[in-house]
This record gives sequence, structure tokens and C-alpha cells, in this order.
Amino acid sequence: MQNNELLPTNGSLPALLPDQLAASAADAVREILAEAASANTTRSYASALRYWAAWFQGRYGTTIALPVSEAAVVQFIVDHVARRSKPGLVWELPPELDAQLVAAKLKQRLGALKLSTVVHRVAVLSTAHQLNHAANPCEAPAVRHLLARGRRAAVKRGDRPNKKTAIAKRELEALIATCDDSLEGIRDRALLYFAFASGGRRRSEVAAADLGDLRRVDERAYIYRLEHSKSQQAGPTATSTPDKPILGAAADALAAWLAASGLTEGPIFRRLWKTRIGPALSPKAVAEVVQRRAAKAGLEGDFGGHSLRSGFVTEGGRQGIALPAIMAMTEHRTAASVIGYFQAGGVTDNPAAKLLGI
Repeated sequence: MQNNELLPTNGSLPALLPDQLAASAADAVREILAEAASANTTRSYASALRYWAAWFQGRYGTTIALPVSEAAVVQFIVDHVARRSKPGLVWELPPELDAQLVAAKLKQRLGALKLSTVVHRVAVLSTAHQLNHAANPCEAPAVRHLLARGRRAAVKRGDRPNKKTAIAKRELEALIATCDDSLEGIRDRALLYFAFASGGRRRSEVAAADLGDLRRVDERAYIYRLEHSKSQQAGPTATSTPDKPILGAAADALAAWLAASGLTEGPIFRRLWKTRIGPALSPKAVAEVVQRRAAKAGLEGDFGGHSLRSGFVTEGGRQGIALPAIMAMTEHRTAASVIGYFQAGGVTDNPAAKLLGI
């Protein structure tokens, strides 16, 4: 971005040309964007751009530079999106390059990528072009049309998003039953209850939970102030509040963990080495707690940190809780992103399903 030229004025400050940003303002914009992005977003963007650079180098034998051509973006899509042909599912990524990307640990496995992964990587490249004020090939009609057709083809093949199995109230109780009175059991019980009861917190939010944002308001009630979340990156909504109640059994479990651990400040949920308490759990470790407890409970499904979030919404649907009340707890910004879980929870209570008087 070019520095502004200054025009003389009668005042104490020089005037700025209206069609340009000062260099200091441009730096401020970059800092605001960097500060607003979550750590997870930053990591995912960096990973996507590393992949683009490696793929481009392997495909064309040269270093990637902006703007990327429309033809290269189309090639990226057909290299990674599977399509049906007479031999079966095929894609265009050369096997040698595929093997190199896997060996470099830029891909997890050989073969086509999930369509959602391709869409995300194209979106990241699009953002890079926008921030650099470069002609954006990702917005070209041919690219948008190809992605739309790829999405439709995936649906026709029966491909669906791989959603984690929901942990609603019944499943949560099964997980809680596996938690004994050891320090690990007390911690895991508090973590599971906290994540569910405070509105189905994401694993990153559980890992980031801090005692400085927690206050006790009654013998069996806490208020946790959710200062940082993925939803809040776009600013508060009219119906949301950062204060999340933790009541009853969940409050009891949290109080027991704080008493057993002796924690008075810093991260709430910590790593444990036998009886020694370490630093904060990572988001991955939070998911591993859920998976380990689900295995101990003998539950079948694909469980992870998001299971508690989807389970909270599912249980709300089962109990007939109004969708706005659920969204105020979860911090979902749009009904579209939460309605699937909500409807699944209340599907058997749909009056239209009882037209035969069953």
C-alpha cells in the first residue's frame, strides 16, 4: 500500500488524500485483523497457505505468487475433488505429488480431500487476495460454479458432513458415571458438566476457561463470563450475553474440583501428573477426555469435543426449550447453524408425526 501524499492546510495537521490510507492506518488494519482472529483460525489459515504453496510448487515447478491464475485455482479443485467416472471415483492430483504432500505431512492420507477442506482452502486463498488488493480468481464464475457442482455431486453420492455424535443428557450421565473420586475423575466430572451446562462450550473455550472469569453467586450456582469465543469474533448480538450460568450438579462438580485442586487463579482445567497439577489442558486434550470417558461408558459413536455442544442443542430440542433461549447459551449467531441439532432432538414430539393418533 502506498504512503499518503500530504497537502498543506491552514490547521495544525496536514490533510490526507481521501482515496488512500496512510501507511500507519494500513498497519493498524493488519494488527486489528491479526488480533481479531482466534488462534485456531490463524493456525488453519497458515496450514492452508502452506498447502497451497507446496501444491503449487509441485504442480508448476515454481513458487506461488499473488495473484494466482484462475486456471490454477480450477486445477487445484479438480486435483482434490473426487468425481464419478466409469472406473469409479477419480481425481487429477498426480500420485507422485500426492505422495510427496503426505510425506511432508501436509496431507494426512493419499487421495482426494473432503469437499469442505477444498472449499476452506479456496476461501483462504480468496482472503489472501482480498487483503493484498489483488485480482481474486476465487470469485471467478467458473470457480464458484465448479465448487457448487462439486457440492451437488457429493450430495448425490450420499456424502454428508462428518458430524460428531451428540452427547445429550442421557449420554452425559453415562460419561459422568465413569468418573471416580480420584483427582482425574473429579476434574473430568467438572469439565464435562461445565462444558455442557454452560451452553455446550467448544473444546477451545473449555481449554481457555479461566478462574478470573468465574464467580460464585450461590451455594449451587456459578456465573462464567465467556470473554472470548468463536461467535464473539464478529461482535455481540442483540440476544446474547457473555454470562453463562452453571447450576446444580454442574456447580457442585466444579466446586469439588476447585477444592480438590486448590486452584485460585489461572486456567480452570489443567493437566495432571498423578497428584501434581500442571498447565492448562489443550483443546485436543479436552476432546480426548470426552473420547476416553465415552469409551469407558461403552457408548458407540464418533465422539469429540463438539459432541457436548451438539448434545446441548439436541437435549434442548427434546425438552422443548425455545430456540432463542438455547442460542443465547450456545452463542450461535444464526438459526441455520443450530437448527439441525435442535430439530433432531425434538423430532419424535413433532405433532405432525401423530396424525394417525399414535
